[in-house]
Amino acid sequence: MVASPQSPRSAPAPIRSLPRTVVALGLVSLLMDTSSEAIHSLLPVFLVDALGASAITVGLIEGIGEATAAITKVFSGVLSDRLGKRKLLAVSGYGLAAAAKPLFPLAGSAAVVLLARFLDRVGKGIRGAPRDALIADVTPATMRGAAYGLRQALDSVGAFLGPLMALVLMFAYADNFRAVFWWATVPAVLCILLIVFAVHEPDSIRPDGRHGVPITATDLARLPRPYWMVVAVGVVFTLARFSEAFLVLKASSEGLALALVPLVMVWMNVVYAALATPAGALSDRLGRRGLLFIGLVLLVGADVVLALVRGLPGVFVGVGLWGAHLALSQGLLAALVADTAPADRRGTAFGVFNLVTGVVLLAASALAGVLWQTIGPAATFLAGAVFAALAVLALAATRPRAHMPR
Repeated sequence: MVASPQSPRSAPAPIRSLPRTVVALGLVSLLMDTSSEAIHSLLPVFLVDALGASAITVGLIEGIGEATAAITKVFSGVLSDRLGKRKLLAVSGYGLAAAAKPLFPLAGSAAVVLLARFLDRVGKGIRGAPRDALIADVTPATMRGAAYGLRQALDSVGAFLGPLMALVLMFAYADNFRAVFWWATVPAVLCILLIVFAVHEPDSIRPDGRHGVPITATDLARLPRPYWMVVAVGVVFTLARFSEAFLVLKASSEGLALALVPLVMVWMNVVYAALATPAGALSDRLGRRGLLFIGLVLLVGADVVLALVRGLPGVFVGVGLWGAHLALSQGLLAALVADTAPADRRGTAFGVFNLVTGVVLLAASALAGVLWQTIGPAATFLAGAVFAALAVLALAATRPRAHMPR
């Protein structure tokens, strides 16, 4: 990939000098992810054991949820550019996700879970692109890697606090899924209060005055070639992975006790949170490409271990490698989108990026469910390893050029 627009790179500023809005958005993500992951860490087992759903159904629910979020992000991203009101859309998205949470404990069938997941992911889609664009709006270019890394790290802190909360509550309520799901609504409410009162939007964001269809050929034409190369890299990364729900199902299939299942997501997100901010800050100094390459190699290792190593130790080694892969890819890809998109089209750029990768994630998760149901867990992870290895080869064969981000 190519050198970022701010080349030559200066030394990154310390994390403590990041704008307060970035920190506040990170804490907002922490609270919402605490809520979401307390549910998500148990949801695959709840679907299979309590509601009698198949692995194919789990894959479809997860894939449809993520694709829904991705499609919604296109509209919210474009709308945030047109209105110049990123915070309004972010609050709306977090609010809808919070309102959907009570449907999980009330669900009596997989169809109700799908509805809850759909509404929750629509909320995620509404908030995602405006929030990521707002981070770029308030952060100097030389600190973007650190800013997105910090938000991703705090998001990941919530993503291990949620399963940890679920773990404690499963013991306290004797494996009562629904009691845990009710408690998960509390941090979602706190999240709304925080974003309303602690996140501030700069006055410099101006509406671009466009009307009509949400996204036009002119919008897409304004996005430069380096941006589309970032989208291509994002597609390759997404094709090589699938929903983390299959990590939970893998641990359960290897004999992990029901009350301990949330430990899978706790461990993954501990690794993710520990590495995301240092990886983002390092990418500001050294460039993004090399760290993305390492992230793909780690994904290959995670899939191979999960496919071939039997027993719970193999599960936790594979899950740890999976978390490290996420730390060295997700925040960096967001920083690359911000690096390559025009300032007045950042919402659109994040929306299109998430649409494309979300549709790919739907296909990857559906395929994972089919392989799991028809052949077995090993086939699911071996297929992921093959796709990841092909992605490694493709990225290695791509030479950085002067007009692309490194």
